[in-house]
Amino acid sequence: MNATNPANLNLVLDVPVSLTIELGSCQLAMKEVLQLNIGSVVQLDKPADAPVELSVNGKLIARGEVVVIEDRFGVKITEVVGSANAIAA
Repeated sequence: MNATNPANLNLVLDVPVSLTIELGSCQLAMKEVLQLNIGSVVQLDKPADAPVELSVNGKLIARGEVVVIEDRFGVKITEVVGSANAIAA
């Protein structure tokens, strides 16, 4: 049995998990929420150049920056949480 890849790990490698990318958040009064319409802009709590956070099943695993690939958004990983080595941007 290998310490970095235990034999039992293969049993769960195909289990789907939920990956969430958090761009930011904000707090609004219910009155403000009810006033939202098409075209409304909601200001988030993070600066535009702040990294986004990647979580798996609610646990923070990495940070990165938003990129556009053709007509879709993506995230370039710049830091793996708990890793001594951040990926050079």
